[in-house]
Amino acid sequence: MSDQSTQSRIVPDTPKSRRTRARILDVAMRLFGEIGYAGATNARIAEAAGLTRGAMLYHFPDRETLVESAVAYIQEARQGLLQTAAETAPRGADRTDHAIDAYWRMLHEPSFVAFAELERAARTDPLVRARVAEAQAAFDRAEIGDQLFDLVQGGVGARLQAGRDLARFMLEGLAQARLAYDSDARTANLLAVIKRAARMLNRKGSEQDLWPEG
Repeated sequence: MSDQSTQSRIVPDTPKSRRTRARILDVAMRLFGEIGYAGATNARIAEAAGLTRGAMLYHFPDRETLVESAVAYIQEARQGLLQTAAETAPRGADRTDHAIDAYWRMLHEPSFVAFAELERAARTDPLVRARVAEAQAAFDRAEIGDQLFDLVQGGVGARLQAGRDLARFMLEGLAQARLAYDSDARTANLLAVIKRAARMLNRKGSEQDLWPEG
């Protein structure tokens, strides 16, 4: 670790310092999603947060310390959304349907949009790749908790695992898609098919339910 990185860890932990750091990280999360990881430079983040270059360097002296803290901040925000979704599940709702609807909404929240941008940047940026890898693994193992119910839980056996993966990755891919025409209708249709497929793989429906005629 560099001397600068060590410096960033001994910044006095005062209420004012915590508020400033939270403001910086919140702006970083927003800008990652709005203008991309490369565009959201430390200088751009400082400007958007209303801070001088010196104040920014005081809290985050280099890109590495900012990215490390931002990934943790974004992951915590994602976990909070998952917990809220679990606690607000409608009574009597189909668990799979609720999980899919909730996750689809979350994929458009700033924390999920920012994390998706970091995942894209990780393909070519070793710094981002190293910081994001642990968060990706924790999510994939569902170590963030049971908040995504049938969707994120691995389940028992390859069939349930396939149902979980099918729903998750189809939703993530659809969130990144740019449908050129009839986007609302096509999106609604695909979401319905994803729900049917997940229920089928969770033994809650038959193959004929995947694409009912009529």
